[in-house]
Amino acid sequence: MVDPHYDMLADRHAPTRKPYWDDLYPHEILGYAPYDGILVSRGIVGDHRVAGKYSASQAMRFQIEGARKFLRLDSERYRHLAIYGDCGAFTYVNEEVPPYSPEEMIDFYDHGGFTHGCSVDHIIFDYVDGLQGLDGQTPERQRRFEITLDNASKFFSLAHRINNRFTPLGVVQGWSPGSMAVAAERLVRLGYTYLAIGGMVPLKSNQIQNCLRAIRAAIPSDTRIHVLGFAKADDIESFLEFNITSFDTTSPLIRAFKDDRQNYYLPADKGRLKYYTAIRVPQSIENTRLQRLVKRGAFRAEDLTQLEKTSLSALRAFDRHECDVEETTQAVMAYNAILLTERPYADVADLPKVKALADRYRMTLSDRAWRHCSCAICQSASIEVMLFRASNRNKRRGIHNLGVYKHLIDNLDIKEAV
Repeated sequence: MVDPHYDMLADRHAPTRKPYWDDLYPHEILGYAPYDGILVSRGIVGDHRVAGKYSASQAMRFQIEGARKFLRLDSERYRHLAIYGDCGAFTYVNEEVPPYSPEEMIDFYDHGGFTHGCSVDHIIFDYVDGLQGLDGQTPERQRRFEITLDNASKFFSLAHRINNRFTPLGVVQGWSPGSMAVAAERLVRLGYTYLAIGGMVPLKSNQIQNCLRAIRAAIPSDTRIHVLGFAKADDIESFLEFNITSFDTTSPLIRAFKDDRQNYYLPADKGRLKYYTAIRVPQSIENTRLQRLVKRGAFRAEDLTQLEKTSLSALRAFDRHECDVEETTQAVMAYNAILLTERPYADVADLPKVKALADRYRMTLSDRAWRHCSCAICQSASIEVMLFRASNRNKRRGIHNLGVYKHLIDNLDIKEAV
């Protein structure tokens, strides 16, 4: 969520702001939903057993109001959007067993008004490509494998008893394409017609494809597949042959502020994305690295603050066509060189990593990428959306990325490929 009234020039919220009530979700600030639904992980909501990301009051409100109202998807305009749920297995990966039972998850999904819910899984690591069947199993792999399947069996039976008020998904966990295929086949025999493929986040594209190929060969062609944590934007078309029904990803959001290079998306030719590097202008008095330099006596606080102000002034002048690309780049690099090397720009300007960053900034500025987007965020924030600076700009950039990514997915030639 972002604060629609955040003052970017003064870098502050309104003193009367109430975060949950005043801030907006992506579909609210954009004016349309940049997704076909939202996935909520039980572990992210949190409780007394698992420390989630929600505050205590947010978690309570979620439980009382249900997912759709909490996420503000309860208006007629958004009621068609799906709300998926899973257990958030990464949050309890180091536990011996999952902290949630099938009965608890059934109640969580049903009471929360979810449209789809995943069975209780336990992540299996140590992926090995090329193994057939259950080859390569170890006691720990087998233990987690059986826990996941036993929970899926109980979960499906319980979901059937409440007349499937949400669509149950059986979660596939394995350590290889072969073991995942075995798990998928067993889930289908239990009665599942929709499977969620787990453990995909750390895998490369070809490894995910190997898993999907093995799974597809083991299950009926009309079995639906959801891929958990899938974000392969650059080769998304190579996955069309596997007839994926759905997937979830936070990558467009996270890359906005956790990637060194690919922070801002724009559509490119042939159904691909073009990436731009956001320009780092951290708040000098709040940046821990800069403050360490001040404490060491390497730089004076007032000098860093002046470099920060000069960077912001140059960037905003550039946006008004009052400053050219090179002058703006030099201004921001005088500040960024210290962030990158802890030394003045004049001393490190010729270092390869400094020159590479300057080149990426020049491309961002030369292309004026934010001027090529008509979304509500870029239209209102202008160059501010390109600044890597505090959460309200970074989250706005991530929400913009969601919209671009959704456009990419919507324009895939799925019918022809399938």
